[in-house]
Amino acid sequence: MAFGKARRSKPDPVQASAVSQGSNFRNSNDLVDDRDSDDQEYFYAVKEEVRTALVELIDIDEINEMTPDEARGEVNRIANGIISRRVGDIPPYLAEQIVESLADDVLGYGPLEELLVRDEITDIMVNGPRNVFIEVGGRVKKTDVRFKNRDHLLNVCQRIVSQVGRRVDESSPIADARLPDGSRVNIIIHPLSLDGPTLTIRKFRKQRLTLDDLVMFGSLTPDVADILRVIARTRCNVIVSGGTGSGKTTLLNCLTAYIDEEERIVTCEDAAELQLQQPHTVRLETRPPNLEGEGEVRMQDLVKNCLRMRPDRIIVGEVRGGEAFDLMQAMNTGHDGSMGSIHSNSPRDTIRRLETMITSSSFQLPTRSIREMISSSVEIIVHMNRLRDGRRVVTHITEVVGMEEDVIQTQDLVRFEMTGEGADGRIIGKHCGTGVVVPNFLSRAIYYNEDARLKNALSEVNRQQSILRT
Repeated sequence: MAFGKARRSKPDPVQASAVSQGSNFRNSNDLVDDRDSDDQEYFYAVKEEVRTALVELIDIDEINEMTPDEARGEVNRIANGIISRRVGDIPPYLAEQIVESLADDVLGYGPLEELLVRDEITDIMVNGPRNVFIEVGGRVKKTDVRFKNRDHLLNVCQRIVSQVGRRVDESSPIADARLPDGSRVNIIIHPLSLDGPTLTIRKFRKQRLTLDDLVMFGSLTPDVADILRVIARTRCNVIVSGGTGSGKTTLLNCLTAYIDEEERIVTCEDAAELQLQQPHTVRLETRPPNLEGEGEVRMQDLVKNCLRMRPDRIIVGEVRGGEAFDLMQAMNTGHDGSMGSIHSNSPRDTIRRLETMITSSSFQLPTRSIREMISSSVEIIVHMNRLRDGRRVVTHITEVVGMEEDVIQTQDLVRFEMTGEGADGRIIGKHCGTGVVVPNFLSRAIYYNEDARLKNALSEVNRQQSILRT
């Protein structure tokens, strides 16, 4: 059943207080702690008893025809009826926890539901049934969330992948999937994962972020945001680079907000997570092989095919392999304004990675030809980095200016300069210019009547550099 969006309501503060003040039972998710083995056994024994009766009474066909909220209400009604007829008293707060837990197991993602509903969480990392971590504000914390056992966790994993037509079992122990809200999921199970199923979820905010939001979070300044708006508006070919969890996809989403609604956009992704709002958008997603090892559709196949779909812009969620060559070809053959993201440690490393991916994809091209292709295709590299205080920051806006002999030449327009560390551990720094006042894409800005905004923004970031030096 695909009821992943059904979410539990917030716990009653009165009941929560009663639990914390007078009861031997803590939150149901805490019952798995070794120190509460008796509580744990009692909770799961009652839950299993109610579950058995629930399976006999529930009408699956009827539930499938309901909305998520209606389905959750029906499951709650039946479960509460079972508990009310049970011999032996169950404390009201514990009964509510059992009912919510059963509804999550039947209709949602079990113990993960309470984490998925929290919008401030960016990553959920499940290392077996007893170790669940989250990332909040760039910091990783361990939670009290627990699964009953490995089978319980495996059932949740299988429910997630089945919703996107994929599978995870001993013959295929690695799977990528996505949740209905676009969150990216990776699952690896036994025999590759020794401590039980390992589940990693990269969550995305329900409300799409904008460049103004990134300014508010301290990822960039208003002037840097203006430069990025001009870059997206003037159809520059852009690569967003950075390490894992640095915010590449978020920034890519922000940039796409400045694409004209009249343009036809084709996106290619391993797991559909881009949130484009333009009406003329075609979303493509890769497909893994089936049980017989056939039917796989790779990213390279998607990029090749989308060239035949009359796109104005092509956006590749993450460039990892041979699709780099096809994206460079697209950028260099009339699809101005195309974008992609890539894992790298710096703008220069981004260029080296592109070169390596093209070379390793069986394209027998001379090194100079590959570099010429990259230099004539990519115009802007925007590099993201996650600082040690957890903040995600745009650290470079770098322009590719051409070739000099056999070397691709670049120039930084903006850099994030660290100046120290605050008492709270927060990194102190400024986005500063490098003195460039006439970037190569100025002619594009003039064509799109964005030159005044670009010049003003560059002037301000260059002024920040002068202030920093003094």
